[in-house]
Order: sequence, then C-alpha cells, then structure tokens
Amino acid sequence: MARIKIELPEKCISIFKIPVRITDINYGNHVGNDSLVAIIHEARMQFLHQHGYSEMNVSGTSLIMNELLVEFKSEAFYKDMLEVKLFTGEIFKVGFELFYSLSAIRDQTTSLVANAKTGMVCFDYKQKKLMQVPLELKKILLL
Repeated sequence: MARIKIELPEKCISIFKIPVRITDINYGNHVGNDSLVAIIHEARMQFLHQHGYSEMNVSGTSLIMNELLVEFKSEAFYKDMLEVKLFTGEIFKVGFELFYSLSAIRDQTTSLVANAKTGMVCFDYKQKKLMQVPLELKKILLL
C-alpha cells in the first residue's frame, strides 16, 4: 500500500498550543486518530476565531471540510502539549487547502506527531450551494 506524504507549504500563518486531554487517549494509551482529527478542528476554529469568524460565518459563507489526509509520525500522550502549526495551501474559486503540523512538547523536547491536510469549501446552507471564497477570507489565508 502506498503511503501518503504531506508536504507542508513554507509559510506558517498561525501557531496554537493545545493540551492533550485524558479523553483524547485511546486503548493504546496514546492520542487516538479520532481525537487527532478533533485537535485539527480545534486549531482551525481557533484560527478563525482570532480573526472574528466561525465555521458557520466567514464573511457570509460557511465552511465544510471535503477532504482530510493525515500522515501519522509518532505518538502523543496524556499531558503532552501539542503545538499545531497552520499553513495555507492552494486557494481555489470555492475552496482552499489548510495544512497542519502537530508536534508534542514533552520533557522539554519536541517530536513530530502528524502532518495533516484539510480541503475546505465555502457553502451557503440556505441555498444549499457552493460559494466563492470571500476576499476577506483570502486575506487572512495569505497573511
């Protein structure tokens, strides 16, 4: 089976620190894949919030994730602090790519846990149709 390889863009647009909670831990005693996806979601929400937006309202549009890729590198454990770096990929007419690099900070060392990519599309829930990426959103994605 071919493994995916996520190549991160050069320019990081934001960094967040997100603690690993006990509810993120699975039966293997490390962060579960479902929790890793939730942590990626949290980072995206924090990014939008710092610019006064939410996934339901970004300059008149909502966001829907239409693609998710995760490249797991190592484990993260309870009480680790995750540093999540956010990057912008391509911006299309109705959507864009976000990339994430998640590293665990533990005992004054940092280790890469995962790289991820989400494809996001702009959507009007009332009209049930795709919308163009608003100029205001493009501006914050290109910081």
